[in-house]
Amino acid sequence: MGFMTGWLDKFKKGLRKTQETLTAPLRKLISAFRTLDENTLAELEAILIGADVGVEATQKILEHLRAAYKKGEIATADQLLNFLKADLRVRLSDQGNELRRASSGPTVILVAGVNGVGKTTSIAKLAALFRKEGGKVILAASDTFRAAAVEQLNLWSERLGVDIVKHRQGADPAAVVFDAADAAVARQADYLIVDTAGRLQTKENLMKELGKIRAVLARKIPGAPHEVLLVLDATTGQNAISQAQHFSAAVSVTGLFLAKLDGTAKGGIVIAIKDKLHVPVKFVGIGETPDDIARFNADEFVEALFAE
Repeated sequence: MGFMTGWLDKFKKGLRKTQETLTAPLRKLISAFRTLDENTLAELEAILIGADVGVEATQKILEHLRAAYKKGEIATADQLLNFLKADLRVRLSDQGNELRRASSGPTVILVAGVNGVGKTTSIAKLAALFRKEGGKVILAASDTFRAAAVEQLNLWSERLGVDIVKHRQGADPAAVVFDAADAAVARQADYLIVDTAGRLQTKENLMKELGKIRAVLARKIPGAPHEVLLVLDATTGQNAISQAQHFSAAVSVTGLFLAKLDGTAKGGIVIAIKDKLHVPVKFVGIGETPDDIARFNADEFVEALFAE
């Protein structure tokens, strides 16, 4: 996927706070680069870890850097900058960042995430993006256990002008999904976005509920769900990783929606999460409005990360 108009600017906007903790110190280090001695490596390590790139990912980057330096591939500041950019691009894109789509019929996206990460707003952003691109969207309000969850999603559906399938609060989530899948096929929707419970009494309950929803979708629509997106709050840093591990045990996550990237000075968390979970980032939220969303593109993200 090539560069997309306006999205590089969106990434720059979203990474504004990260500029202070990662970009500015990195540029300062690179501009003063003379030789890749232990002092330079220690400084680089401190900058990366300080921006939440994570200890393990940082060590891998430094090992790769040492090897390239020994081979004589890095001798100037420009070469160091280009090496870091190339390294991060590969790390962030090696599994592909494109949304998985249905070969025919509606593309079904199951959205998971603990309460408070911005899941409902993220669903609204996805719906707004798909609608803007000309797609027909239906929402399934299957987070029926949380007070106000159905109401919040209903408000977004009215605001965005997209259809919603909902039952009363406390209804069986799988029954909501059953009706929503029928509606998506009958109304020839391009996308069915399914909200799911953020937390139940136990992990077993959550796994059971998500399993039932997946089974219903698979019966009704071939290959569904085509994408299981986990919404993570970028401002929680390393805590987002433990949340993701919890959900990955309950449901097979295929992509990440990183919300509130504009609210953190530690945008390096994108790299740490990808390294730890081996799940690609597909979307990022970079503001409060429904339009503040970008499809994740490693080239654009890295360019924005190092932008002056």
